[in-house]
Formats: sequence, structure tokens, C-alpha cells
Amino acid sequence: MELQELFQQATINSKTLSEKPDNETLLKLYSLFKQASEGDTQEEGPSNPFDFVAKFKYEAWAKLKGISKEDAMQAYINLVNELKSNQ
Repeated sequence: MELQELFQQATINSKTLSEKPDNETLLKLYSLFKQASEGDTQEEGPSNPFDFVAKFKYEAWAKLKGISKEDAMQAYINLVNELKSNQ
């Protein structure tokens, strides 16, 4: 299976986890997904400084700057597979 297909399947699998991951894992999933699908963030962060969820999401994504889309896809796939196997 091609990496893009595996990534799409992992995206589907992430929505069928029997247990909701902790917040740190959710941020990791979010940031890897964004890096894999969009690449480096071009934004300067959330416009509302009191939107802490958006801030944490942005910061998690920004930490992945420079990681290729392919590497982010593979890391996302690996994380989803790990979460599925631990359930």
C-alpha cells in the first residue's frame, strides 16, 4: 500500500479508537496530521490570546517545522497503529 493510502486509512482508524487518547497524544495526532497534510505552518499563531486550545494546537504544529510531509505521515501512521494495538 502506498504511504498516502496508509495515511488515509490511519486517519479513518484514528476516529474509531475505543478510548479517547490523553490531551498530549491528541495534540501529537493533530500536529502530525497538519504537518502531513499542509506542511509547515504559515500562520503567526491564533489571533485570540485567550484561546488556549488554539494556542496549544498551533504550538504543537509549529514544533514540527521542517519535517517533511512524508515523515509526518509515517509518524502519524505509527502513532495511530500504536494506539490501536494498545486498546
